[in-house]
Amino acid sequence: RPLRQEPMAPTPLIGLLLAVGADGLCAGPLHRVQARNLRTNKVLLLETAQAASDAAVRDALAADRYVATNRFSVRDGKGPKFEQRWANRKSRLATLPGFRYFHLMRQVELTEPIGKEEHDYVSLTIWEDKDAFTAWRKGDAFREAHGGTSIFDFVSTLVSSARILKGAPSPVFYDGLLHMGSGPPVNAPATVDGWRQVDADGEGLLPAECFVACNRFCVRPEAASVFEERWASRTSSLRELDGFISFTMLRRDFGQKGHGAGGSGGNSGDDYNYMSCTIWRDRAAFDGWRQSQQFGNAHKGGEKKEEKSDPPSTPSPWTKPPSPVFYEGVLTIFSEKGT
Repeated sequence: RPLRQEPMAPTPLIGLLLAVGADGLCAGPLHRVQARNLRTNKVLLLETAQAASDAAVRDALAADRYVATNRFSVRDGKGPKFEQRWANRKSRLATLPGFRYFHLMRQVELTEPIGKEEHDYVSLTIWEDKDAFTAWRKGDAFREAHGGTSIFDFVSTLVSSARILKGAPSPVFYDGLLHMGSGPPVNAPATVDGWRQVDADGEGLLPAECFVACNRFCVRPEAASVFEERWASRTSSLRELDGFISFTMLRRDFGQKGHGAGGSGGNSGDDYNYMSCTIWRDRAAFDGWRQSQQFGNAHKGGEKKEEKSDPPSTPSPWTKPPSPVFYEGVLTIFSEKGT
Protein backbone atom coordinates (compact mmCIF):
# COMPACT_ATOMS: atom_id res chain seq x y z
CA ARG A 1 0.00 0.00 0.00
CA PRO A 2 1.49 3.46 -0.89
CA LEU A 3 2.54 5.49 2.10
CA ARG A 4 2.16 9.14 3.05
CA GLN A 5 5.42 11.07 3.14
CA GLU A 6 4.23 14.21 4.93
CA PRO A 7 5.97 14.95 8.26
CA MET A 8 3.93 14.91 11.45
CA ALA A 9 3.92 17.89 13.79
CA PRO A 10 5.77 17.43 17.13
CA THR A 11 3.65 16.16 19.97
CA PRO A 12 2.98 18.38 23.03
CA LEU A 13 5.29 16.13 25.09
CA ILE A 14 8.18 16.68 22.69
CA GLY A 15 7.57 20.44 22.68
CA LEU A 16 7.53 20.54 26.50
CA LEU A 17 10.77 18.60 26.81
CA LEU A 18 12.53 20.74 24.25
CA ALA A 19 11.33 24.02 25.73
CA VAL A 20 11.98 23.22 29.41
CA GLY A 21 15.08 21.05 29.19
CA ALA A 22 16.46 18.64 31.74
CA ASP A 23 17.38 21.25 34.36
CA GLY A 24 14.02 23.01 34.04
CA LEU A 25 12.21 19.87 35.08
CA CYS A 26 14.00 19.75 38.43
CA ALA A 27 12.89 21.47 41.58
CA GLY A 28 16.48 21.99 42.83
CA PRO A 29 20.16 21.16 42.15
CA LEU A 30 20.86 17.62 41.04
CA HIS A 31 23.77 15.35 41.58
CA ARG A 32 25.80 14.80 38.37
CA VAL A 33 24.68 11.19 38.15
CA GLN A 34 21.05 12.17 38.60
CA ALA A 35 21.38 14.87 35.93
CA ARG A 36 22.99 12.41 33.52
CA ASN A 37 20.21 9.92 34.14
CA LEU A 38 17.59 12.60 33.57
CA ARG A 39 19.21 13.60 30.28
CA THR A 40 19.26 9.95 29.25
CA ASN A 41 15.58 9.58 30.08
CA LYS A 42 14.84 12.73 28.09
CA VAL A 43 16.57 11.26 25.03
CA LEU A 44 14.65 8.01 25.44
CA LEU A 45 11.36 9.88 25.69
CA LEU A 46 12.18 11.84 22.55
CA GLU A 47 13.15 8.70 20.67
CA THR A 48 9.98 6.90 21.79
CA ALA A 49 7.73 9.81 20.83
CA GLN A 50 9.47 10.18 17.47
CA ALA A 51 9.05 6.46 16.82
CA ALA A 52 5.34 6.76 17.54
CA SER A 53 5.07 9.71 15.16
CA ASP A 54 6.96 7.84 12.45
CA ALA A 55 4.66 4.84 12.89
CA ALA A 56 1.59 7.05 12.51
CA VAL A 57 2.97 8.49 9.27
CA ARG A 58 3.72 5.00 7.94
CA ASP A 59 0.24 3.77 8.81
CA ALA A 60 -1.63 6.69 7.19
CA LEU A 61 -3.14 5.97 3.80
CA ALA A 62 -1.79 7.85 0.80
CA ALA A 63 -4.11 10.28 -0.95
CA ASP A 64 -5.60 9.26 -4.31
CA ARG A 65 -7.13 12.70 -4.92
CA TYR A 66 -7.23 16.17 -3.38
CA VAL A 67 -10.65 17.66 -2.64
CA ALA A 68 -11.43 21.35 -2.12
CA THR A 69 -14.78 22.41 -0.68
CA ASN A 70 -16.29 25.77 0.20
CA ARG A 71 -19.33 26.02 2.43
CA PHE A 72 -21.97 28.74 2.27
CA SER A 73 -24.87 29.86 4.45
CA VAL A 74 -27.47 31.49 2.19
CA ARG A 75 -30.09 34.01 3.30
CA ASP A 76 -33.69 32.85 3.32
CA GLY A 77 -35.17 32.74 -0.17
CA LYS A 78 -31.86 33.54 -1.86
CA GLY A 79 -31.06 30.00 -3.04
CA PRO A 80 -32.06 30.64 -6.68
CA LYS A 81 -30.01 33.84 -6.80
CA PHE A 82 -27.02 32.05 -5.31
CA GLU A 83 -27.25 29.28 -7.90
CA GLN A 84 -27.62 31.86 -10.67
CA ARG A 85 -24.35 33.46 -9.60
CA TRP A 86 -22.58 30.13 -9.89
CA ALA A 87 -24.14 29.34 -13.25
CA ASN A 88 -23.10 32.70 -14.70
CA ARG A 89 -19.61 32.94 -13.24
CA LYS A 90 -16.51 33.20 -15.41
CA SER A 91 -14.58 29.97 -15.07
CA ARG A 92 -12.46 27.67 -17.22
CA LEU A 93 -12.20 25.00 -14.55
CA ALA A 94 -12.59 21.95 -16.79
CA THR A 95 -9.64 23.04 -18.97
CA LEU A 96 -7.14 23.15 -16.10
CA PRO A 97 -4.45 20.47 -15.59
CA GLY A 98 -5.34 18.00 -12.86
CA PHE A 99 -9.07 18.83 -12.73
CA ARG A 100 -11.31 15.76 -12.32
CA TYR A 101 -14.81 16.75 -11.16
CA PHE A 102 -16.98 19.59 -9.82
CA HIS A 103 -20.50 20.16 -8.55
CA LEU A 104 -22.38 22.60 -6.34
CA MET A 105 -24.37 20.87 -3.58
CA ARG A 106 -27.51 22.11 -1.83
CA GLN A 107 -28.51 20.31 1.34
CA VAL A 108 -31.72 18.28 1.41
CA GLU A 109 -33.62 16.61 4.24
CA LEU A 110 -34.60 12.95 4.01
CA THR A 111 -37.75 11.49 5.53
CA GLU A 112 -35.97 10.44 8.71
CA PRO A 113 -34.76 13.14 11.15
CA ILE A 114 -31.19 14.27 10.49
CA GLY A 115 -29.00 17.00 11.88
CA LYS A 116 -29.30 20.25 9.92
CA GLU A 117 -25.94 21.33 8.59
CA GLU A 118 -25.09 24.95 9.30
CA HIS A 119 -24.25 25.54 5.63
CA ASP A 120 -26.94 25.30 2.95
CA TYR A 121 -24.57 24.93 0.00
CA VAL A 122 -21.17 23.36 -0.56
CA SER A 123 -18.98 23.55 -3.65
CA LEU A 124 -16.87 20.44 -4.20
CA THR A 125 -13.94 20.10 -6.60
CA ILE A 126 -11.90 16.94 -7.04
CA TRP A 127 -8.30 17.37 -8.20
CA GLU A 128 -5.79 14.79 -9.35
CA ASP A 129 -3.49 15.79 -6.48
CA LYS A 130 -2.66 18.67 -4.18
CA ASP A 131 -0.12 20.13 -6.61
CA ALA A 132 -2.84 20.59 -9.25
CA PHE A 133 -5.07 22.32 -6.69
CA THR A 134 -2.24 24.60 -5.55
CA ALA A 135 -1.40 25.57 -9.13
CA TRP A 136 -5.04 26.53 -9.72
CA ARG A 137 -5.29 28.49 -6.49
CA LYS A 138 -2.19 30.55 -7.32
CA GLY A 139 -3.09 31.12 -10.98
CA ASP A 140 -5.16 33.57 -13.00
CA ALA A 141 -8.05 31.11 -13.35
CA PHE A 142 -8.69 31.31 -9.61
CA ARG A 143 -8.78 35.12 -9.62
CA GLU A 144 -11.04 35.20 -12.67
CA ALA A 145 -13.55 32.86 -11.00
CA HIS A 146 -13.52 34.73 -7.67
CA GLY A 147 -14.30 38.29 -8.69
CA GLY A 148 -12.04 39.04 -11.63
CA THR A 149 -8.68 40.74 -11.81
CA SER A 150 -9.82 44.36 -11.32
CA ILE A 151 -10.68 46.16 -8.09
CA PHE A 152 -14.12 47.07 -9.46
CA ASP A 153 -14.96 43.42 -10.17
CA PHE A 154 -13.71 42.41 -6.73
CA VAL A 155 -15.81 45.03 -4.91
CA SER A 156 -18.87 44.15 -6.99
CA THR A 157 -18.49 40.52 -5.99
CA LEU A 158 -18.26 41.43 -2.29
CA VAL A 159 -21.40 43.58 -2.45
CA SER A 160 -23.34 40.88 -4.28
CA SER A 161 -22.19 38.23 -1.80
CA ALA A 162 -23.31 40.34 1.18
CA ARG A 163 -26.84 40.47 -0.22
CA ILE A 164 -27.07 36.70 -0.63
CA LEU A 165 -24.88 35.11 2.04
CA LYS A 166 -25.04 35.04 5.81
CA GLY A 167 -21.41 35.51 6.74
CA ALA A 168 -18.23 34.59 4.90
CA PRO A 169 -17.71 31.27 3.08
CA SER A 170 -15.87 28.53 4.98
CA PRO A 171 -13.38 26.56 2.88
CA VAL A 172 -12.32 23.09 3.99
CA PHE A 173 -9.75 20.88 2.26
CA TYR A 174 -9.23 17.14 2.24
CA ASP A 175 -6.96 14.33 1.19
CA GLY A 176 -9.09 11.96 -0.89
CA LEU A 177 -8.56 8.35 0.23
CA LEU A 178 -9.77 5.02 -1.19
CA HIS A 179 -11.21 6.77 -4.23
CA MET A 180 -13.49 4.73 -6.49
CA GLY A 181 -14.95 6.09 -9.68
CA SER A 182 -15.35 5.54 -13.37
CA GLY A 183 -15.15 7.50 -16.57
CA PRO A 184 -17.66 10.28 -17.24
CA PRO A 185 -21.21 9.09 -17.93
CA VAL A 186 -22.29 8.83 -21.55
CA ASN A 187 -24.71 11.71 -21.08
CA ALA A 188 -22.31 13.91 -19.09
CA PRO A 189 -23.25 17.61 -19.45
CA ALA A 190 -21.20 19.51 -22.01
CA THR A 191 -18.99 22.47 -21.15
CA VAL A 192 -18.00 25.53 -23.15
CA ASP A 193 -14.51 26.88 -22.50
CA GLY A 194 -14.35 24.90 -19.27
CA TRP A 195 -17.71 25.79 -17.67
CA ARG A 196 -21.36 24.83 -17.93
CA GLN A 197 -23.79 26.88 -20.01
CA VAL A 198 -27.00 26.77 -17.93
CA ASP A 199 -30.11 28.90 -18.12
CA ALA A 200 -30.50 30.19 -14.55
CA ASP A 201 -33.11 32.92 -14.05
CA GLY A 202 -32.58 33.46 -10.32
CA GLU A 203 -36.24 32.68 -9.63
CA GLY A 204 -36.27 28.88 -9.40
CA LEU A 205 -33.75 26.30 -8.23
CA LEU A 206 -31.65 24.50 -10.81
CA PRO A 207 -32.65 20.87 -11.50
CA ALA A 208 -30.76 18.25 -9.52
CA GLU A 209 -28.13 16.37 -11.55
CA CYS A 210 -26.87 13.96 -8.90
CA PHE A 211 -27.41 12.92 -5.27
CA VAL A 212 -24.64 13.02 -2.66
CA ALA A 213 -24.58 11.07 0.61
CA CYS A 214 -21.98 12.03 3.21
CA ASN A 215 -21.19 10.70 6.67
CA ARG A 216 -19.01 12.79 8.95
CA PHE A 217 -16.73 11.37 11.66
CA CYS A 218 -14.83 12.81 14.62
CA VAL A 219 -11.98 10.32 14.85
CA ARG A 220 -9.56 10.38 17.77
CA PRO A 221 -6.03 11.18 16.46
CA GLU A 222 -4.55 8.05 17.98
CA ALA A 223 -7.24 5.94 16.27
CA ALA A 224 -6.90 7.49 12.80
CA SER A 225 -4.76 4.70 11.33
CA VAL A 226 -7.11 2.03 12.69
CA PHE A 227 -10.12 3.90 11.29
CA GLU A 228 -8.50 4.17 7.86
CA GLU A 229 -7.45 0.52 7.87
CA ARG A 230 -10.98 -0.63 8.68
CA TRP A 231 -12.31 1.26 5.68
CA ALA A 232 -9.48 0.00 3.48
CA SER A 233 -10.20 -3.61 4.42
CA ARG A 234 -13.96 -3.42 3.71
CA THR A 235 -15.30 -5.34 0.76
CA SER A 236 -17.21 -2.98 -1.51
CA SER A 237 -19.42 -3.66 -4.52
CA LEU A 238 -20.37 -0.03 -5.16
CA ARG A 239 -19.00 -0.17 -8.70
CA GLU A 240 -21.52 -2.88 -9.55
CA LEU A 241 -24.55 -0.82 -8.54
CA ASP A 242 -26.70 1.10 -10.97
CA GLY A 243 -26.25 4.84 -10.68
CA PHE A 244 -22.97 4.80 -8.76
CA ILE A 245 -20.61 7.62 -9.77
CA SER A 246 -17.92 8.03 -7.15
CA PHE A 247 -16.80 7.28 -3.59
CA THR A 248 -14.05 9.01 -1.58
CA MET A 249 -13.11 8.93 2.08
CA LEU A 250 -12.13 12.51 2.87
CA ARG A 251 -9.44 13.17 5.47
CA ARG A 252 -9.30 16.78 6.64
CA ASP A 253 -6.14 18.65 5.64
CA PHE A 254 -5.78 20.95 8.62
CA GLY A 255 -2.43 22.20 7.34
CA GLN A 256 -3.88 23.85 4.24
CA LYS A 257 -4.03 27.63 4.54
CA GLY A 258 -7.43 29.28 4.36
CA HIS A 259 -9.92 30.58 6.91
CA GLY A 260 -12.00 27.71 8.23
CA ALA A 261 -9.31 25.15 7.46
CA GLY A 262 -6.76 25.57 10.22
CA GLY A 263 -6.61 24.05 13.67
CA SER A 264 -8.74 21.32 15.17
CA GLY A 265 -11.93 22.45 13.55
CA GLY A 266 -10.40 25.86 12.84
CA ASN A 267 -12.94 28.58 12.14
CA SER A 268 -15.23 26.14 10.39
CA GLY A 269 -17.39 25.49 13.44
CA ASP A 270 -16.95 21.72 13.65
CA ASP A 271 -14.38 19.11 14.54
CA TYR A 272 -15.13 16.47 11.90
CA ASN A 273 -11.83 15.21 10.55
CA TYR A 274 -13.14 12.47 8.21
CA MET A 275 -16.10 12.32 5.86
CA SER A 276 -17.25 9.62 3.48
CA CYS A 277 -18.65 11.06 0.26
CA THR A 278 -20.62 8.97 -2.24
CA ILE A 279 -22.03 10.47 -5.43
CA TRP A 280 -25.03 8.85 -7.11
CA ARG A 281 -26.75 9.56 -10.41
CA ASP A 282 -29.95 10.53 -8.58
CA ARG A 283 -31.94 9.98 -5.39
CA ALA A 284 -33.51 6.81 -6.81
CA ALA A 285 -30.07 5.22 -7.27
CA PHE A 286 -29.16 6.10 -3.68
CA ASP A 287 -32.42 4.62 -2.36
CA GLY A 288 -31.81 1.47 -4.42
CA TRP A 289 -28.41 1.05 -2.77
CA ARG A 290 -29.84 1.53 0.75
CA GLN A 291 -32.38 -1.21 0.09
CA SER A 292 -29.84 -3.58 -1.44
CA GLN A 293 -28.06 -6.57 0.02
CA GLN A 294 -24.75 -4.74 -0.51
CA PHE A 295 -25.84 -2.02 1.92
CA GLY A 296 -26.84 -4.62 4.50
CA ASN A 297 -23.52 -6.42 4.18
CA ALA A 298 -21.50 -3.22 4.53
CA HIS A 299 -23.43 -1.73 7.45
CA LYS A 300 -24.55 -4.76 9.46
CA GLY A 301 -22.34 -7.73 8.88
CA GLY A 302 -19.18 -5.65 8.83
CA GLU A 303 -20.02 -3.86 12.06
CA LYS A 304 -20.92 -7.06 13.88
CA LYS A 305 -17.73 -8.70 12.72
CA GLU A 306 -15.66 -5.79 13.97
CA GLU A 307 -17.40 -5.73 17.34
CA LYS A 308 -16.90 -9.45 17.79
CA SER A 309 -13.22 -9.38 16.89
CA ASP A 310 -12.31 -6.32 19.00
CA PRO A 311 -11.38 -6.75 22.68
CA PRO A 312 -14.13 -5.56 25.04
CA SER A 313 -11.87 -2.77 26.33
CA THR A 314 -11.19 -1.27 22.89
CA PRO A 315 -12.59 2.30 22.85
CA SER A 316 -14.60 3.70 19.98
CA PRO A 317 -12.42 5.27 17.26
CA TRP A 318 -14.57 8.43 17.30
CA THR A 319 -15.42 10.96 19.99
CA LYS A 320 -19.11 11.27 19.06
CA PRO A 321 -21.55 9.42 16.76
CA PRO A 322 -21.19 9.86 12.99
CA SER A 323 -23.36 12.57 11.45
CA PRO A 324 -24.93 11.99 7.99
CA VAL A 325 -25.78 14.84 5.63
CA PHE A 326 -27.31 14.70 2.13
CA TYR A 327 -27.24 16.95 -0.91
CA GLU A 328 -28.53 17.43 -4.41
CA GLY A 329 -25.77 18.29 -6.86
CA VAL A 330 -26.13 20.88 -9.62
CA LEU A 331 -23.77 22.22 -12.30
CA THR A 332 -21.88 18.91 -12.48
CA ILE A 333 -18.67 18.97 -14.54
CA PHE A 334 -16.65 15.86 -15.42
CA SER A 335 -13.16 15.70 -16.82
CA GLU A 336 -12.50 13.41 -19.77
CA LYS A 337 -10.99 10.92 -17.29
CA GLY A 338 -13.98 11.01 -14.95
CA THR A 339 -13.78 11.60 -11.23
